[in-house]
Amino acid sequence: MAPQSRIYLTRHSQAEHNVADDYSIPDAPLTPLGKQQSARLPSLTQDLQSRAEVILSSGLKRTLQSTKIGYAPLIERLGGLGKVVLLPQLQECNDFPCDTGSPREVLERDPELQGFDLSPLTPDWTSKQGFYAADEETLNKRAQWVRQYLRSRPEQDIVVMAHGDILRRITQQPYPWKNAEVRLFQFDTSSVDSEECPLVHVQDVATGGAVAEPTSGDIAAHHGESSPGAGKNANSALPAIPISNSGSFSNFAASTAPAADTIAKDAELKRIEDRVRHRQSILMEQTNELQELEKRLQAAEARKKELESRGGFV
Repeated sequence: MAPQSRIYLTRHSQAEHNVADDYSIPDAPLTPLGKQQSARLPSLTQDLQSRAEVILSSGLKRTLQSTKIGYAPLIERLGGLGKVVLLPQLQECNDFPCDTGSPREVLERDPELQGFDLSPLTPDWTSKQGFYAADEETLNKRAQWVRQYLRSRPEQDIVVMAHGDILRRITQQPYPWKNAEVRLFQFDTSSVDSEECPLVHVQDVATGGAVAEPTSGDIAAHHGESSPGAGKNANSALPAIPISNSGSFSNFAASTAPAADTIAKDAELKRIEDRVRHRQSILMEQTNELQELEKRLQAAEARKKELESRGGFV
């Protein structure tokens, strides 16, 4: 046991259900932008990539993709994708299709996921029943199990790739997570030996995404819905997070308003404004990429003309 371990919790990059606000997408994979967000992590976490001793990952497609891309240097140093430890216990909380993993045989046929050791994904991992049920009590027990498992690991530096809602439960903190965000936690030394073994936030490490995409739990709470297999307000132990693209651990603040109708109107207006800003940020990223490609093309054309003027080969 290494109770003084440094635990680097990471949320996956942008996935299809984040963009569409649609939790009916089965085992939602990363978007092209999500893959770009993951690709930023290696340069932002060079020190971590050079010294972490193990990677633990949820078995959903978006977390496996985020792990493969975002921690590529670390994976190579540890000996390949087969060294990544898949923990079905890190799967997302709700039993919406987007938060339900694919059967092992489906993942084995996915060429993008070749190389992962999928043996920990037992047949019941997609059931959303028993240990994986979406009710309040079971979710809290599963989050506690994850903390106890982390406490039992012997490594000093541990990387974890998971999802926004389960990360809130593991950390017992309601703060929203940005896409491809990495935060450092350690165990509370005063209670590390307790059953709860709570984690303490140490610092924000890096983020590959500029916005805090809503989780399926956020979307459902916003629309007054609950997970299909869960009781009403299954995630009520944690305050509902407004659907916002500006949230982070360091700047999160709770707010209250006097009237219910005002709250509803303000929340809806904020949601619309936030989604517009999000779309603008995506367009800005895409515009920057196109401008960079255009510069490279112009440089190549200039080089071609230079070679032609010299009578060289093109």
